[in-house]
Amino acid sequence: ETFGTGKISEDKIAELVRKNFSLSPTGIIRELDLLRPIYKQTAAYGHFGRTDVDLPWEHTEKAATLREQAGL
Repeated sequence: ETFGTGKISEDKIAELVRKNFSLSPTGIIRELDLLRPIYKQTAAYGHFGRTDVDLPWEHTEKAATLREQAGL
């Protein structure tokens, strides 16, 4: 829900998400590499704002592709 604040429609956002992300359990596990044993690093003090750990859910490599496909 963008509450009308976006530059593109919510329908277009949903289309881009479906096109670029696999939201099945297997797709999420694969995309975020969740079977890799990296979570011990985040057990204390969490992960927000840390630069000493490489966490796949903080990667933004798809941002340029999404921007291009959205026409922005």
